[in-house]
Amino acid sequence: MINYIGYTFKVSPMEPGNEILIAQLGFAGFESFVENEDGVTAYIQENDWNEGILNDIQILNSDEFKISYVEEVIEQTNWNSEWEKNFNPIQVDDLVSIRAPFHENPNLKYDIIIEPKMSFGTGHHETTHMMVQHLLDMDMSNKKVLDMGCGTGILAIFAEMKGAMPIDAIDIDNWCYLNSIENVERNNCKHISVFEGDAALLLNKKYDVIIANINRNILLNDMESYMNCLKDDGVILFSGFYQEDIPVIDAEVSKYNFKIDKIIERNNWVALKYNK
Repeated sequence: MINYIGYTFKVSPMEPGNEILIAQLGFAGFESFVENEDGVTAYIQENDWNEGILNDIQILNSDEFKISYVEEVIEQTNWNSEWEKNFNPIQVDDLVSIRAPFHENPNLKYDIIIEPKMSFGTGHHETTHMMVQHLLDMDMSNKKVLDMGCGTGILAIFAEMKGAMPIDAIDIDNWCYLNSIENVERNNCKHISVFEGDAALLLNKKYDVIIANINRNILLNDMESYMNCLKDDGVILFSGFYQEDIPVIDAEVSKYNFKIDKIIERNNWVALKYNK
């Protein structure tokens, strides 16, 4: 299994220091963040890490902020206890609660229970939060859905709660694959199939709705696979990138005669809804 590298940063001043730091770390490949009273802890897969990973993080060299950090290898077996200490329940638009099993149920319309372990997608990150907002506004009844790069399985689970079926949830990371299976079972979902792999699994598939919350480079690389398995009247949701990345994403999607229907923005992260 893949280990993670964790960097715990002390940031002063925290606002807007934390926000800038998280944005720059996300662009460098860090995929999970836990904010705390002193700053933020950021996690990156050991396979994606290199000794110069922080060289291009501009805020670390800024005279406007004082930032120090410590680095450690995070064994996956430690992740549950880390999340139990740091994972607070959240709510989206007073309609969706996203919580761990040990949190109290706030009795909103939708209640998603996630044991995140080392997987990405707790609802805390802007991109997951915005994807939930998009799905809230959509009629998902009996829609065939793909959740690509499913992480914890949270978006596939929410799609089923909104009436979608059947749903394929795919992630290339074994830990995410196993975690998604656990969370699907935990939420009593009956119409989600979880697969371990990449866009090669999409051959001869057709979907009404595709959800892809992945980083910009993977989206661009796999765009043809996504668009080939989207029905002509289908909808695709993209996130995992910044506002300034919209032109390059849009240029690629427009080749398939799809156009932006709705944009949600949160702390410079964006989530795009496309249809014909």
